[in-house]
Amino acid sequence: MQIGVAYSEHAQQVWMTIDVPEATTVREAIDRSGILQQFPTIDLDAQKVGIFGKVVKPDAVLRPGDRIEIYRPIVCDPQTVPRRDGVGSDDDE
Repeated sequence: MQIGVAYSEHAQQVWMTIDVPEATTVREAIDRSGILQQFPTIDLDAQKVGIFGKVVKPDAVLRPGDRIEIYRPIVCDPQTVPRRDGVGSDDDE
């Protein structure tokens, strides 16, 4: 069955389609994809993974057409980043 694997860093994005056997887990598919060699900074023990935007465990079994997403950790403090929706800004006055 075909599935997708997606990962993005600041300067590079990868989205690949690979063939995996039925009953393949998210972790097994990531290993098969070769993305861990392409991006050695990925740490699956620390980073979350998901399927179509929903966080899943690495042992989740894939279905045909699923897209695995490897999420980067948040590297800024959300309390110090200005909101883009204008809430809390002084522009409302």
